[in-house]
Amino acid sequence: MGTRRRVAERRRTRRPAVVGGLVAAAVVGGAGIAAWALLGGSDDKSAATVAAGEKAAVKSGPLTAAEVDSAARAFLTAWQRGDADEAAAATDDPEAAGPLLTGYAKDARIKDVTLTPGTRAGDRLPFSVKATVAYDDLSKPLTYDSALTVVRAKADGEPVVDWSPAVLHPELRDGDRLVTGEAGTPPVTALDRDGGELTTEAYPSLGPVLDGLREKYGKTAGGEAGVELRVVRGKAAKDDDKDAEPADKTLLELSEGTPGEVRTTLSPSLQKAAEQQVAGRDRASVVVLRPSTGEILAAANSSAGFNTAFQGSLAPGSTMKVISASLLLEKGLAANDKAHPCPKYFTYGGWKFQNDDKFQIDDGTFKASFARSCNTAFISQAPKLKDDDLTRQAQQVFGLGLDDWAVGVPTFDGAVPVTSNAPMGAALIGQGLVRMNPLNMASVSATVKAGTFHQPYLVSPSVDGRKLATASRTMSAGTLGQLRELMSYTAAYGTAAEAMAGVTGDVGAKTGSAEVDNQKKPNGWFTAYRGDLAAAAVVQSAGHGGDTAGPIVAALLRQGG
Repeated sequence: MGTRRRVAERRRTRRPAVVGGLVAAAVVGGAGIAAWALLGGSDDKSAATVAAGEKAAVKSGPLTAAEVDSAARAFLTAWQRGDADEAAAATDDPEAAGPLLTGYAKDARIKDVTLTPGTRAGDRLPFSVKATVAYDDLSKPLTYDSALTVVRAKADGEPVVDWSPAVLHPELRDGDRLVTGEAGTPPVTALDRDGGELTTEAYPSLGPVLDGLREKYGKTAGGEAGVELRVVRGKAAKDDDKDAEPADKTLLELSEGTPGEVRTTLSPSLQKAAEQQVAGRDRASVVVLRPSTGEILAAANSSAGFNTAFQGSLAPGSTMKVISASLLLEKGLAANDKAHPCPKYFTYGGWKFQNDDKFQIDDGTFKASFARSCNTAFISQAPKLKDDDLTRQAQQVFGLGLDDWAVGVPTFDGAVPVTSNAPMGAALIGQGLVRMNPLNMASVSATVKAGTFHQPYLVSPSVDGRKLATASRTMSAGTLGQLRELMSYTAAYGTAAEAMAGVTGDVGAKTGSAEVDNQKKPNGWFTAYRGDLAAAAVVQSAGHGGDTAGPIVAALLRQGG
């Protein structure tokens, strides 16, 4: 006999007393559920035994208040009593509910459960949970609110609880588990380059970075794990989150644990300034590097939920022309002071490309085209390139797109896939399938300034002996000199001039605007260097990079560090 049938028969034999038209809930196991009145009296017909050989009709129609209360009471009473099988049988999916209900006591170490129903609203009943979480000699009270919904079972139409993990705890999704024990990773105290503590109170956007540092260094930084009740995410929950893989979530901390220490390369003054720069803007991200070493000095996002600065995957727009220009210069397809075409339109691979506001430059040089960010000056050279030329340039010279950076926290290392025809032409101007983030584009400027690629890093490789990525070759002296001249000229006289006004010394810059489908305004990009600082920023759906991302980068370069 199945579990649900056994439970149904037990329910039929435990007939509640009818008092004045109300059914009084029985006290079960000495604890019971709070006083609970059901309107409408008992349902003798539903409780009656079906005559031998007679096939029971499947119940249908809206649930009555009595049915909702009865099904909810059966589930909550069994759960509170610790009878996982009976509680599961009171749902529409016993196979899924059973293991979670069993694990509630066994894996989550939750005991002394008291469930208090709230005010029913139709088929939905909220309830509160009070319990104790106990692990060895540690214990703490646990309280939270949840809710259940009653539906008709498909097989017989009887009222049952519509099962979902969120009934057990609102933080649970399909595939998740509740577990109490030592935290998977000991906590860490992250320090800036001067030894000061990095906290989200002081630097609100560093949350994802601090989480990444704990994940990477928690087990090796000398700390001891605490004990906590947490949600362990399952595959279904991870697959359901398309933007970012959800992390396990701590629900109750029984003991804090002892943190280890991890020193980063972040500059406290530049980090604070970066936080201030993005705070007043929507969807803004910025990174500052030291070109001579690759040290990350600052990284900030206006939204603390996702680290776009390190993990974003966005078309970089015309900031990509720094890499494309190095390719054209190396191949002799352009030279700064030689005539270079910049027509209003250029058709390639069946696509008609144009410049911003459809401008053109008559009898201009490559330097003039770069400074004004002429799209057709680059795409007009696409027929002379091999499909993999831009990909190889990005990988071999700028260290991008190989997925081999070892920064110390999770990063996206850029992508410049091999394409042909029109998509290859689009890639030259940072559209198509090219994807970058501020960390990648700050590294591009840093490579130009330093003359060679230094992989960015947040934690010194000496801490854990990891190997940093390297580039397989460098630009020739002639190409590097011309590229620096292009960026310097753009900072002084081109599209970056307004933002870079007052940024003195050895400087270079490039603006970018990346068009995005179904987005009214483009993503604004800006990358630049000054002395031994390089930075890049993006402000999404905001407009031209010189007007949006440029002031962020320029302010940080002016401050220095």
